[in-house]
Parts: sequence; structure tokens; C-alpha cells
Amino acid sequence: MKYHFLRIAVLIFCWNIGFSQTAALKLLTTNAPANASFRGMSIVTDNVIWVSGSKGNVGRSADAGKTWQWMVVKNFEKIDFRDIHAFDSMTAIIMAIDNPANILKTTDGGASWKVVYTKTQQGMFLDAMDFNGNNGICIGDPIALDSSGKKYFYVITTNDAGESWQAVSMDAMPVANRDEEAIFSASGSNIFLFDKGSKYHYAFVTGGKMSHLNFIGKNKRHNKSYVTPVHQGIASAGVFSMAFDGNKNWYVVGGDYKQPNNTENNFAGKQINDANWNAATTPPNGYRSCIRWMQKNKLISCGTNGVDMSNDNGNNWMKASDTGFNVCMVAPNKKLVFFAGDKGRIGVLTN
Repeated sequence: MKYHFLRIAVLIFCWNIGFSQTAALKLLTTNAPANASFRGMSIVTDNVIWVSGSKGNVGRSADAGKTWQWMVVKNFEKIDFRDIHAFDSMTAIIMAIDNPANILKTTDGGASWKVVYTKTQQGMFLDAMDFNGNNGICIGDPIALDSSGKKYFYVITTNDAGESWQAVSMDAMPVANRDEEAIFSASGSNIFLFDKGSKYHYAFVTGGKMSHLNFIGKNKRHNKSYVTPVHQGIASAGVFSMAFDGNKNWYVVGGDYKQPNNTENNFAGKQINDANWNAATTPPNGYRSCIRWMQKNKLISCGTNGVDMSNDNGNNWMKASDTGFNVCMVAPNKKLVFFAGDKGRIGVLTN
């Protein structure tokens, strides 16, 4: 979905998985570009982190965020890279949202990039990617693809680590509710690719005048769509992000990005085969653009007015920081969580 945030940077938090309420934030010095807006993040190992954002900016760290290499992708200096997926310290995929929509790949740590997919159709706007090994998926806002009058969420896939991409067949393109809903390109966390053993292919969430959690089956009879209870009904509201605990629990966050302090209906959780949603008793402290499951019953979320944590599957949330961020991601060791936030700041949260 097309909306703009002007100033973002990279902030890094580290804390013990126990979520101590006595944790203190320490801001560090960084050479991150202060004029860049980062919304894409990919963590390969506990040390290797990539981020991507506006004005062609991409960043890479090989030492758990202590130092960064920053680059501007040549010929893409005015482009937003709203999502990124890295395979290792040298190989990564970045997604350019529109004008035209492009996907690029590097195999030399960002020294050079090649376009591996491009789509010039009017209205094309890519929102998010997800990968499972070499298999990947990318989804975009609804566009007209035939003369039926319908609009379809545009879906492309890869099975060779992003070297080539193919659009799914027309009968596999999810139909949107006309101009009622779209996808927010806020943090790259609104699509999930299932593994080969699942009956589902992928899941994605939408926002706007209508907000759904959708499961797309490998066979159409398994398709499911659930209306979410998250604040919706206007173009700036809905679900912005989802998280899956790897078992049966799904969590969504959002709200209205134009009302960052509004806590009304900004979180919900459900089990995969249950139509009922569970709201938070103590919700996150405002609009949230990203949520991640950490382990067991622990969740983390962030938005433009701060960071929240939950130790009870999202029933109660406590504020961890008043500093705003767009995206967060958990490192493999489950002890580090990285955030992309404002004004080039880098910090660490320690117990």
C-alpha cells in the first residue's frame, strides 16, 4: 500500500529472552545514513544482518550490528527497497516497490546488483517477500489482470533462490475486494511461506476498508479467509504485520498509522483452524507495524511510537521503549532482536 514515512534508521536492541522490565536502553554511535528510511530486514546468523530502505539504501553487518557497511544501489538512488531477504553474508534479494516494480540480487555483498525480475504494469506495487530455503514468494497490491473487472493480489514465486521469478496462474491469484483492501508495505512481515509438507502454500494479511488473514492452499479447497478484529474501515488502518509460532497460533498487529497513539483494536491472536480471535487485555501502546514471535509465549512488536513486549501470548503488553521503529527481527539465538528505527540511531537494550 502506498504511504510514506520519511526518516528511519537502524536501532539494535539486545536483551535476555526473559524480558526483564529493568532493561536499560543504551544508544550507540553509527554511520547509518540519516536520510534513509529502512523497512526491510533479514537476519542470517547471530552476526549477519541486512537492512534495506529508501533512496536506494542497503546496509550489511557481519558482527551483530557493531559495525555496518552502507551502500546505495547504482541506478536505484530514488527507489524504496521495502523488503530484503539474505541467504548469507554475500547473497541477498531486495524488493523495489514500484516505478517499475523490481527485484534485485547480489552475490558479492552488495558490490553489484542484477535485476532478476521487473514488472512495468501501471498500478504495480510490491509489498513483501518471504523465503523457505531456496523457495520464495512475493506479493503486491491488487491490480486488474483481465477484463473481468476484478482486481487480484499479484503473486510471484521462485524456486532457485531468487534467480528467476514466475507469476502464479490466473486462477491462483487471490481476488481482492475491489478497492476495499490492499497490503501495507510497512515491514515485510505480512506474508508467510509454508514448507512443502503443509497443505497451505502461503498466508497473508490485508488492511484498508477491509482487513483479512488469508490462507492460500496448495489445493483451492483449503483456502480460508478470516476477517480480523483489528481497527479497519479506512485506507490508513488494518493489519500491518503477522507472526506464526510454528505450531498453531497466529498473531496480528496494526491500527491506524495516522493515529500512532491509538490503542484501539491493534492486536489479535487466533489458532489456525479456529474462527475466533482473542484480543489483548492490555494492548500494545499504539499503532504497530511489525510483530515477531520469539519462543514459547513471548512476542515483540514495534511501531512509530515505541516497542512493546508480551510474555503471555499477547494478552498483556508492556512498553520496552518510547523510540519508534518500523521493523524488528529475532536472531537465531533468540537472545538478540534487531529493529529499524529513526534518525540513524543504533542502541542496545540490556538487562
